[in-house]
Amino acid sequence: MGLESKLGSGFLATKLEFFVNWARKFSLFQYPFITACCGMEFMSTMCAHYDMARFGAEFPRFTPRQADFLIVVGTISHKLAPVLRRVYDQMCEPKWVIAFGGCASCGGPYDNYATLQGIDRIIPVDIYIPGCPPRPEMVLDGLMRLMDKIQKTKLGDESTQLRYEEMLSKAIREWKGPKVEAANLRADW
Repeated sequence: MGLESKLGSGFLATKLEFFVNWARKFSLFQYPFITACCGMEFMSTMCAHYDMARFGAEFPRFTPRQADFLIVVGTISHKLAPVLRRVYDQMCEPKWVIAFGGCASCGGPYDNYATLQGIDRIIPVDIYIPGCPPRPEMVLDGLMRLMDKIQKTKLGDESTQLRYEEMLSKAIREWKGPKVEAANLRADW
């Protein structure tokens, strides 16, 4: 945004940053990417007993161009991975991602050639919710942690492409195997 360059880092800019982040965290437009059995547990978080609407994430948007919050629920196969990446790329900035359940976080019990072992291999993930399936209380806790993360975001630092590049460079630095080039790890589908 050009707003940061005009205001600088004074009192007005920090108060504006607080109110912009407050508005962002209470108006999350979610895109549920549901592929498997965790979908039932996700649906229960939208019902009256748990009521995700009280956190401002009530209405799901079934087009990525109107969403800024992606919830990946369930198993992602290698065949489905390009679709997920395309959905993520079409979302508006700033965008946030929650990996819902063990399958989205690390592949779950499916350690085979067809299942992607965690969606963080193709898109950056902000919050991981463990469990098979996770309880609705855990989902609401993950949503509150995401809201805290959004509130602490500095204006101008919310570029998800930068976070993705940092994630790739960290993975390359920590890699113990043979030398790998960053261009070979990118998910340019």
